[in-house]
Amino acid sequence: MKRLSIFITLLAVVSLACNRTQSQPTAAGVEPVETQPTVQNEAVLPSSEFDSSKLGTVAKDITYCTVDGVELKMDVYYPSENIGRFPVTMYVHGGGWSSGDKAQGAGVVEISELQQAGFLVVSVNYRLAPEYEFPAMIEDVKCAVRSLRAHADEYNLDPNRIGVWGGSAGGHLVNLLGTTDESAGFDVGEYLEYSSRVQAVVDMFGPADLTVQFEGGYESASRVFGGFDAALASPVTYVTADDPPFLMLHGEKDALVPIEQSEILLAALQAAGVPAELVPVANAGHSFKPNGGQISPSRKEITQLVVTFFEETLK
Repeated sequence: MKRLSIFITLLAVVSLACNRTQSQPTAAGVEPVETQPTVQNEAVLPSSEFDSSKLGTVAKDITYCTVDGVELKMDVYYPSENIGRFPVTMYVHGGGWSSGDKAQGAGVVEISELQQAGFLVVSVNYRLAPEYEFPAMIEDVKCAVRSLRAHADEYNLDPNRIGVWGGSAGGHLVNLLGTTDESAGFDVGEYLEYSSRVQAVVDMFGPADLTVQFEGGYESASRVFGGFDAALASPVTYVTADDPPFLMLHGEKDALVPIEQSEILLAALQAAGVPAELVPVANAGHSFKPNGGQISPSRKEITQLVVTFFEETLK
């Protein structure tokens, strides 16, 4: 706190000398304010290293990290305008931790809309079971976040405005991104000088407490988790007051990952004082598939909820 007091005093002196008042947002959820000062103006200026010809384009299969000779790939969707550093949204696909691709899954619907809304959108692959057991998956997506920060100038991104979203197993992984820091032990590999914390999370029907038995949970995915402790693989275990805002969307008739999983996480986040909201989707099974009628909110409305949430938390 002493360091923060000195920093605030210096800002006040500068403000008086210039006869004007400046206010700058903090990097919520990255580091406690005592050790992470507020972001300076240059963090939002466009990067001189950024190639403006990339605006409005998509770059496919970029290696973001390499693990034991495995090149981990991502796709990058650039917004069409450059008025400063881009806020970032990163998509993590589902597939039971054992299948799927960065161009697949329920959350790909949001990619185009987020790109059009002015976000730098990144979609990542990660190592899959059974060839790789947990925690390989969370280690990879954490490396992706660190890699983005390490290449902030190249991508013209704001390293203090990174949000993530994902569905099913991808929802589990973004939940972990939102609740864990380096103390969880999942930060390994490249770019360790950068944080893997994120500033906003959208979870679509993702597991939150693997100590509870359900159809798509720990017991049915033993080939994924091996001997890894179910509690230590559960996002709810790591909830603390400095976690970023969460938006959860879950089908009320989801039989694979029941909505109670999101309710458990919601209760833990709210008890810790973290801004969190759960939107139940009526007549929806897993992946928002209609079950007994039209889903409500509609799929289009769900996309708008996601875009609005990221606009409110990252812009």
